[in-house]
Amino acid sequence: MHTPPANSHLPFGDQRTAPWYGKDILSVKQFSRADLEYIFAVAHEMHVMVDHVGTFDLLKGKILANLFYEPSTRTSSSFTAAMERLGGSVIPINEVKYSSVSKGESLPDTVRTLECYADVIVLRHPEVGSAAIAAKAARKPVINAGDGVGEHPTQALLDTFTIFEELGEGVPSASLGTGVDGLTVTMLGDLKYGRTVHSLARLLSLYKVKLNYVSPDILRMPKEVMDEVAARGIPQAEYNSLEAVLPETDVLYVTRVQKERFEDQAVYESVKGAYVIDSKVMKAAKERMIVMHPLPRVGEISTDFDADPRAAYFRQMEYGLYVRMALLAMVLGKA
Repeated sequence: MHTPPANSHLPFGDQRTAPWYGKDILSVKQFSRADLEYIFAVAHEMHVMVDHVGTFDLLKGKILANLFYEPSTRTSSSFTAAMERLGGSVIPINEVKYSSVSKGESLPDTVRTLECYADVIVLRHPEVGSAAIAAKAARKPVINAGDGVGEHPTQALLDTFTIFEELGEGVPSASLGTGVDGLTVTMLGDLKYGRTVHSLARLLSLYKVKLNYVSPDILRMPKEVMDEVAARGIPQAEYNSLEAVLPETDVLYVTRVQKERFEDQAVYESVKGAYVIDSKVMKAAKERMIVMHPLPRVGEISTDFDADPRAAYFRQMEYGLYVRMALLAMVLGKA
């Protein structure tokens, strides 16, 4: 194994007694603030190690099964890159229609088969709760890469890590609270079907933040998510217009209106262009703030804004690599 950089204070090695060894990552509800401090510290060290070394053999001999029942570019390739950066190998299954699933094989049977070959399974599935079903069937760790309109925990982790890295005081530190506490986060667009904002709102409720939700009426944040956030004493407010909240916003989290989630395409057409972020709109925003997006975008952020230093969405994708490297190392007992 390559030696970590001299300034690394985290022990990387075989730690089968580590708290995350063999654990599933299914929901943001399983994380505490202390968990996030640990995850983000490991992710920060991964960032440092990639910058210094590029790739290393922390997970040499380990195999990841990437099981994607829905199309994915970023999440699938991010997990692949994370595993290969750590010296492991990947079984890519991105076209489920060509697999035994097309013959009627159940999800539990598919998972039980794959764990015969792999040490960890990353799953994306269109049905809410599918990751929990897979985890129940599997003996190896399962990481939820998105279950329908339910959750996307690794996206929420990388989103929060992005906020720490972009607006915080640096990671790791004695306390990571200053990285998010006191910020105003505005979520914009499709808040009903957007699993990324569901998970992010829940995760941010561990901190002292203010959450604004801006959306058309038919795409409002689900009540159950708002109730969970409210139970932690987090102030929330709903708006139809961005104009009222943009000047106070520290993090603007933009989502696309997801055509594939609509049964009635006429309804989709009526809301798809409700909000567009461009340089003109952003004149009303703070100089020190960031705009995030889980990508892909389909017109809700104009390309003329890409050169603005506040446009953090592609840096956000890079932060995701380090978070997923950290998670893979953790569940495989190497961090």
